[in-house]
Amino acid sequence: MRRLAKFLAFLVLAFGAAQAQAHTRSESDSVWEIDGKRVDVTVTFATAEAKPLSRDGAPPSDEVMRRYLAERVYPIAAGQRCALDPPVEVLSAQPGFRKFDMTYRCADSRKLEVHSGAFSDLTPSHVNFAQIQNAGTGEFTEQLITRDRATVAVSGEGGELQEASFLDFVRMGVMHIFTGVDHMSFLLGLVLISRRLKDLVFVVTGFTIGHSLTLALAVTGVLRPHAEYIDALVALTIALIGAENLAVATHRAGSVALAAAAGLLVMAAAKLLGFGDLPFLLLFGSALFTGGYLLVSGSLADAGRLRMVITVVFGLIHGFGFAANLLEMQLPTGRIAELLVGFNLGVEVGQMTLVLGTSLAVYLLARMKLSMPRPIVVEVCSAFLIALGAYWFATRSFA
Repeated sequence: MRRLAKFLAFLVLAFGAAQAQAHTRSESDSVWEIDGKRVDVTVTFATAEAKPLSRDGAPPSDEVMRRYLAERVYPIAAGQRCALDPPVEVLSAQPGFRKFDMTYRCADSRKLEVHSGAFSDLTPSHVNFAQIQNAGTGEFTEQLITRDRATVAVSGEGGELQEASFLDFVRMGVMHIFTGVDHMSFLLGLVLISRRLKDLVFVVTGFTIGHSLTLALAVTGVLRPHAEYIDALVALTIALIGAENLAVATHRAGSVALAAAAGLLVMAAAKLLGFGDLPFLLLFGSALFTGGYLLVSGSLADAGRLRMVITVVFGLIHGFGFAANLLEMQLPTGRIAELLVGFNLGVEVGQMTLVLGTSLAVYLLARMKLSMPRPIVVEVCSAFLIALGAYWFATRSFA
């Protein structure tokens, strides 16, 4: 496990640096309601997704977005593109998101396909989560639309919807790991601090317990977190795991804890003066938690079991991040349990693939004698995680 860190310098720096200025996940949601030859589609996306459409970096106007979406999001029936029935309506959305509604009239109701090329021309890795429902029969299906799979068949010759399979839900969970740079960065930070296999089992188990719990609570409607707060806290966990790595490696837990807590207290004070979007109590509580945890974990000779408890807390936060897109879906109540199990399984497959793939790469590098001293790797990677997490936390806090 000690050699595991040697590959992280390359993996985190090469992959993370390329994404540091970008939106951590490029995703959108579309809800398609089929009623005979009439198809209504609602598209929801983060405001940041559309910024490249504006020259000055500001969010594009509603008129620009109407034209953009109408050209790229539409149904196809029996091989013919359906006609748009104006107007394209602007709907209310959660803070940080935009929502548009379009209605199409199709010449036929058979062999229906849905097409979405929106945002994939701006970000090649963009994923659209499409939920399609037949208003007449109540049938429901889900599809993942990507740049390489922009057109997807959703009904057969008779117009019946093709049922989404359990594997579709699993695939959604896998995609959430591999298209979420922030979640990947955090997971790699956990691997970096795990000197033994037992430590890695502890932290991954805690993370799994936490995110599974809050994912279920969020999707079933028991809890409704503020998406903008969750995004900021996810970024804070990345900076915090980097700070813990640094505190343990340098044996300066007090200095690292004081610096991290002081930064958050400064932000809390700025909030009292009217600067920033995060609540004062959230920032103040984060400062107390951060300082206390770094001080304790950096002082213990073996903090493996403590990290399992703390990663449960981190998992609670990331679980809400996993649920952010699912909250916008019009999910049939009869399939929520299947979706949760499949999505969670997909997340675990993605996590284990990342961990095992990293371990294999480290083993191969070790065999080729391409090794570096562990303290150097830990300090460099930890500093990078702190910078990356702090940057995301600041930009999301003052958005």
